[in-house]
Amino acid sequence: MNRREFVGHTGSLLAVGTTGFSRKLTDMMADQKPLAKIRIRNVNSNFEREPLNPYRFKGSAITDSWQAISLLESDSGIRKIGLGTQGVLWSDSSVFAAHSESAGNALMYAMTERALQLIKGTSFTTPVDLLDTVLPEVLAYGKLITRNPDLRKTFALNALVSVDNAAWLLYAQENKMARFDDMIPAAYKPGLSHRHTKVASIPSFSVGTTAERIKTAADEGYFIMKLKTGSAGTQSEMIEKDIAFLTAVHKAIGHYETPYTKTGKIPYYFDANGRYEKKETLLRFLDHAKKIGAFDQIAVIEEPFEENNDVFVGDLGVRVAADESAHTVEDAARRIEQGYSAIAVKAIAKTLSMTMKITQLAFEKKIPCFCADLTVNPILVDWNKSVAARLPPFPGMTVGLQETNGHQYYKNWNTMMGYHPKAVASWTQTQKGVYLTDASFYEQSAGIFDPSAHYEAVFADK
Repeated sequence: MNRREFVGHTGSLLAVGTTGFSRKLTDMMADQKPLAKIRIRNVNSNFEREPLNPYRFKGSAITDSWQAISLLESDSGIRKIGLGTQGVLWSDSSVFAAHSESAGNALMYAMTERALQLIKGTSFTTPVDLLDTVLPEVLAYGKLITRNPDLRKTFALNALVSVDNAAWLLYAQENKMARFDDMIPAAYKPGLSHRHTKVASIPSFSVGTTAERIKTAADEGYFIMKLKTGSAGTQSEMIEKDIAFLTAVHKAIGHYETPYTKTGKIPYYFDANGRYEKKETLLRFLDHAKKIGAFDQIAVIEEPFEENNDVFVGDLGVRVAADESAHTVEDAARRIEQGYSAIAVKAIAKTLSMTMKITQLAFEKKIPCFCADLTVNPILVDWNKSVAARLPPFPGMTVGLQETNGHQYYKNWNTMMGYHPKAVASWTQTQKGVYLTDASFYEQSAGIFDPSAHYEAVFADK
């Protein structure tokens, strides 16, 4: 297909091979009015740098977060701005290790700009089609400029978030869709059809956080927290530190109670970010959890192994979640076959388009999902929340689940909150560990359709 004709591709598959539910988007939408063919006549981009308090994971730390800003303008004169937060260390630690922090961010931003130049002058029908077509070229470009032939697909998807978000907003207005629910294509609605009235606000604590700090968060009302494991050092040093951390955490908050779990106990959510090299090492961690009585409170262990480690995890006795290794719907299907029984989805890191495919696959396979963060800005928190509030309930929980840690790490978080067009809405504030996703949240689509004066001003004279 010619790169400049992003139409006629609405037969994109939801999944391939063993997923068993490949259907054409056009067939699923046969009873709906025809969608507009949208031609992009102009594009633009910029970024803002936001300083962070050091966030330590994967044996390193990030101190600077680039906010990518993409503009798309259609032939009809509609202009939409999409945002993306860059996560170089998370999406491909090899790129982070090979360059300075700023250079790694610059490489990802160059891929965003490349995507915009690719789509300028082209047409598309749905953002899903647009992503399917542009992703291979952006990934190939990324491999070229990073000089990394094994560049992870997640790195390219992360670079495409701001472009994808702008495309969804343009798609919605061109087709006179006023709400987030209207915007979800019929093929993906089953996996995003729930309506939670509350969504857990899950803070994230980096490697090295003290149990006292975690106890303070529990005292503030947070009932589920993302606890980073995979301490720095050799594998033997790592596991000893992780075991000591688990012991300290369980002693500090293991007895706390919460109304949001069926057991009434605080659940543990551990994320090793691929630091464990062998299954036996993880089993040592789990054996220790059993020894101290913490095992039954482990709700999920996220991404313990690197993505090229194909060890089966379905026999560990705990729910293991795929995160960055589930780049695409095909990768998610492979992880499910390897025994992964949950998926951490990130509309704000892998694009809303790819996330819709993954959540639908998970729904069909009866694999629960929850939303993880990328230390994103306040507006993107609500893009993510729009997904978290619509996911089927996570086993053992009575509310939706969403990690959100920006308030912990951005030095200028309060200023950034002022960029949110619905900054004072009830659903933007954590209240005793949860967001209240009431009727106004759904009626106003979390404010994501409303323009942000701050980001609009970036392109005011262009």
